[in-house]
Parts: sequence; structure tokens; C-alpha cells
Amino acid sequence: MSTIEDAREVIEIEARIIHSLIERIGPEFEAAVEMLLDCRGRVIVTGIGKSGLIGKKIAATLSSTGTPAIYLHAGEARHGDIGIVTPEDLVLVVSYSGGSEEVLSLLPFFKRFGVRLIAITGKPDSTLGRAADACLDVSVEKEACPLNLAPTASTTASLVMGDALAMALLKRRRLSPEEFAIFHPAGALGKRLLLKVEDLMHSGDENPVVDDQLRLREAIVVMSSKRLGLVAVRGPEGRLAGILTDGDLRRILQHHPEGVLELRVSEVMTRSPKTIKKSALAMEALREMETHAITSLLIVDPEGRPEATIHLHDILTAGLV
Repeated sequence: MSTIEDAREVIEIEARIIHSLIERIGPEFEAAVEMLLDCRGRVIVTGIGKSGLIGKKIAATLSSTGTPAIYLHAGEARHGDIGIVTPEDLVLVVSYSGGSEEVLSLLPFFKRFGVRLIAITGKPDSTLGRAADACLDVSVEKEACPLNLAPTASTTASLVMGDALAMALLKRRRLSPEEFAIFHPAGALGKRLLLKVEDLMHSGDENPVVDDQLRLREAIVVMSSKRLGLVAVRGPEGRLAGILTDGDLRRILQHHPEGVLELRVSEVMTRSPKTIKKSALAMEALREMETHAITSLLIVDPEGRPEATIHLHDILTAGLV
């Protein structure tokens, strides 16, 4: 067989294994979900070897979807780390053989503290499988390994079963996209749903503001020093009167080459500039900019005075797009 055929065979074997899990989702799976929902503490996921690595991923997926979980290395647990387990916790053991010495040595402790146990194993009749309050069968006919030795199809089956548990829990908890984003503040989704205009806007000394009676010459100095390519213009009472951008300056210079620098800002500014509330999502600001083909929005305070500015560059730098 060619290398390509070898690779395809591995994928086909694992795909068949995944599909076979569908028929095994039944009362035991439902019981496991109910146990997880009823857990008042944390889900302690444990395992050893390759199963342990899968357990780490399952713990991470549970935590990121609203079910607090931590991974406990079965080997280290026997040397003191098991002290993190409390009676209110629930233990999820990933062990394909169901007979790993490191895992089995922990069962008396769990029993002594009355901790409920879910097992993901390929041997439901193993010591682990019989000890579990809910046992999820991930047995495979053979591994994708040509020698039928390296954990491949079995670890994939365990991972998929863990994903099924996490997603079933997510739906039962009715986690909204906004709640999901709370667990992913640094990710793109989290930023889109959590990051607000006030988190990115330029205010105080960073905000370029000039009076409407200022000469254009002086306004350019302010615009250049703040490096946002614009100035917000306030009228006699301090309220927002308009905006002057570097694009406006280029157009003005084309039509008024002589004496333009002595004009008042009020004579050349754009009136009724686009504004946005600082409490709005940054993504909303982006949509406004795209809709009106502009690169900045102004923020005003309750009295209508120019308070801050948000620029397209701020949104791009934040990684929202």
C-alpha cells in the first residue's frame, strides 16, 4: 500500500469507530449527564498515559463550556495530589483497559469519600467498569495502528465520547453565546461578545478636541499630535459641533489652496458626525464604520460634549477581525 492509502485506512478505521459510538448512547450516557448536572463541586478527570492526555482535553472542554473541571494525573494522585478531591466532586476516569494499576489504586479513596464515578473505558466488565456509577463503552475492534498496539482508534473514541458529554451538558445548561464568551475572553468570540467601545476608545489627553473658532493651522497641530487623523470640534457651549479629518484637509487644500490655513474650523468641519455610545460593543462600532465607510466614531458624554474617539485601527489591533 502507498503512504496515502495507509493514511486513508487509518482515517477510515477511526471514522467507523466514531460512527459505532452512536448506537452506544443510551441509559448509561443519560445517567452520566444527570450526574454531571447534579455535581455541586468540580469534575475531577483522571487517567494515565494516552488516556490521561485525552482526559486533559476532556477536562478543558468541560471547563470551557460551563462545567468546572480539572485534570488529576492518576500517578501523581497517589503521592498526595488526590487531596484536591472533595465529597462534593465527581470523578470521570478515562482508562481504556479499565485495569491500570494507578487508576484502580484510587478507587478505594473515591468510595471512602462517597464520590460518584463515571468511567470512559473499552472494558465495561473491568474492575473500573463495575465500580463506576455510569460506564460509557468506547471499545474498539482494533486500533488504527498496523501492529494493533498504539492507542489510536481507542483514544479517538474516548475523546469523542468526552465531547458528546460536554456538548450534551452545554445544551442542558442552555449556555448562551454570551455566557460561552465569558469562558473565552481572549478568543475571537469572547472579544466580539465582550469587548466594548469604552475598552478601546481614546479619552482624556488622548482624545483630539478643538474649539470651532480655532484656526485650521492650529487644528492641524492638534490632529498631528494625537495621531488619530481627526479632531472632534466643540461649539460655544462645549457640545459636539462637528469633526475634521485628514481626508477633509486634503479635499479643502485641493479647492482652497490660498489662505486655507487661516480659515476657522467651523467653516470647514463636517457637521453632525457619527457617534456611538461607549457602552456599545466594539463590533457594533465596526459595523457602523463599515456601513458609513468611515474609519472613526466619536463618543459624547450625557451633556453632548466630545468625550472620546474610537478608530478602526483600535478594533483591528484588538483582533476582532
